[in-house]
Amino acid sequence: MNVGLIGVGLMGHGIARNVLSRGGHALSFLDHPGNQPTDEIVSLGGRSVSSPAGIAAECDVILLCVTGAPQVEAVMEGLLPALRPGTVVVDCSTSLPETTLRMGARTDEAGGAYLDAPMTRTAAHAHAGTLNLLVGGEADTLDRVRPVLDSFTETVTHVGPLGHGHRLKLLHNFVSVGFMTLLAEAAAQSADAGVDPAVLVDVLANGGGASAALDRLAPFIVDGDRSGLPFAVSNAAKDIDYYRDMAEAAGAQRTVADGVSSAIHGVSEGQGGQAYVPELVRLFRKSGGA
Repeated sequence: MNVGLIGVGLMGHGIARNVLSRGGHALSFLDHPGNQPTDEIVSLGGRSVSSPAGIAAECDVILLCVTGAPQVEAVMEGLLPALRPGTVVVDCSTSLPETTLRMGARTDEAGGAYLDAPMTRTAAHAHAGTLNLLVGGEADTLDRVRPVLDSFTETVTHVGPLGHGHRLKLLHNFVSVGFMTLLAEAAAQSADAGVDPAVLVDVLANGGGASAALDRLAPFIVDGDRSGLPFAVSNAAKDIDYYRDMAEAAGAQRTVADGVSSAIHGVSEGQGGQAYVPELVRLFRKSGGA
């Protein structure tokens, strides 16, 4: 298949590599200043294109891997006028279900099809080709593009109609970021009290604190190593606020989500927003992150 990719960031770079090297598909990617270095992608046969319309004019499948709902809408404004009949747009971003439904309707009107397929796992999994996708949309549309999705994933799960992929991603990230925020606050208090960080991690790991959140934050708690989770605090705040928007639209309780949002936004101004999530342990300390 001729594949287009918009968003060659931390996650998109690994996706591009595997679409080319594992999947054997042709790949065009949007030239953008926010991309990671693309020398490797070009060396594998990827081709830079200057506009979304240029991507739409030549691709059977278009993968979106951008920051959030506003970026998805902006990209789609460029894609839709040039979209070829039968083209499938696969939105791998973390976005809002309402945006997904609007973009899906407009894509249908343009003669294409739309899937929301947000990712779980990390940039390391993107590079290894072992991401998990939560796909909302028509099952037959998913079947058409599965050879592309299989090239960079370990599991592809059809979770329901259009919009359910992003709904489940926001639920997932609320739980995941919420757990890590709680743990970071506890680890900061522990450090302020002079508790041996290795002892804290051991106590939690052998009790009720054992979790993926602990596995991901433990290297920073013990050794100050943030590299295992290169996910910016600003993106975590955005995802929690998307969850809050979704909960508000549904009339659902969001008391805990409001608390998580307040905690993250309290330290995300300035350089705090560019820190990785494990660094919340440092940012939550009494010293204010010094």
